[in-house]
Amino acid sequence: MDRDRDVNLILENGYEFKGFSFGAEHSVSGEIVFSTGMVGYPESLTDPSYKGQILVLTYPLIGNYGVPGKDIENNLLRNFESDKIQVQALVISDYSFEYSHWNAKKSLAEWLKEENIPAIYGIDTRKLTKLLREKGAMLGKIVFDEDIGFYDPNIVDVVKEVTIKEPIIYNENDGNKKIVVVDCGIKNNIIRNLIKRNLTVIRVPYDYDFLRQFFDGLIISNGPGDPKMCKETIHNIGRAMKHNIPTFGICLGNQLMALAADGDTYKLKYGHRSQNQPCILNGTKRCFITTQNHGFAVDMKSLSDEWQEFFVNANDGTNEGIRHKTKPFFSIQFHAESTPGPYDTEFLFDEFVKMLK
Repeated sequence: MDRDRDVNLILENGYEFKGFSFGAEHSVSGEIVFSTGMVGYPESLTDPSYKGQILVLTYPLIGNYGVPGKDIENNLLRNFESDKIQVQALVISDYSFEYSHWNAKKSLAEWLKEENIPAIYGIDTRKLTKLLREKGAMLGKIVFDEDIGFYDPNIVDVVKEVTIKEPIIYNENDGNKKIVVVDCGIKNNIIRNLIKRNLTVIRVPYDYDFLRQFFDGLIISNGPGDPKMCKETIHNIGRAMKHNIPTFGICLGNQLMALAADGDTYKLKYGHRSQNQPCILNGTKRCFITTQNHGFAVDMKSLSDEWQEFFVNANDGTNEGIRHKTKPFFSIQFHAESTPGPYDTEFLFDEFVKMLK
């Protein structure tokens, strides 16, 4: 690999950063976002919520522990959150060409090249992050030999690109209850957490009419893009609520549930992406450190008084979850399933199980 191959990162406002390539070498465009986590790049890169985005990692040292193998457990990749890298491209400060870890099978550069994902190092990620915090998330492009236009994943139905095409059943013969999971770009660890709790998981496409079959509970998954693009999903969630089906929304699922309840959502200035976001359980002084990856939020004021705020972000006061006052519906804006990040809020899966009849 030519470590000195120059490559340019160009923002839509005209700012330009120069770096060096260590991944696939072709021009690509997307929304530039940053994550402040220190570890967990295999999980983050395979998180479908990053679809359409160029990911900037603020931690300066990346690649030092390599990439794990593709071991399968319960028909899911054990070490990744989906079947492939989902980001448009990766931007870092310092790449470790040498790696060491007991579970590593290859280098980060090898993995990126195999999956045709561009990546650049040598970027002043601190300056870039400060710019994004000041100006807000913006479009950008990584340019090699061929210049391209800017691509905005927030004006297209990007969930359609990451959802499954046909239903898949997990733990079919051993589950005590049946759970429908609406796949809007689901992370594998959500499914793992449900299997661990002896549930049969029926994973369906985001626009699937799941009310045609019997099940005990409903989960709305995480996913990328503007929630208002998922019109059929919102419609189906609203129908399910009329039947009082126990429902748990995660990340994008929080926004979709709010929209199904005739609420509203809005785009955050630069979003929340990290494994260190503090969230306060509403009505208490208890704070949880959470994993997050989202660019939109629920407008709590738009919901009727049948709903109450569940969690609040301790940094900026934005909504981090909603729950119905009398019916078995609740959702969270963060990732209780972790991967990467703390497991502090995994108990919410147990709270969901308690709602099942």
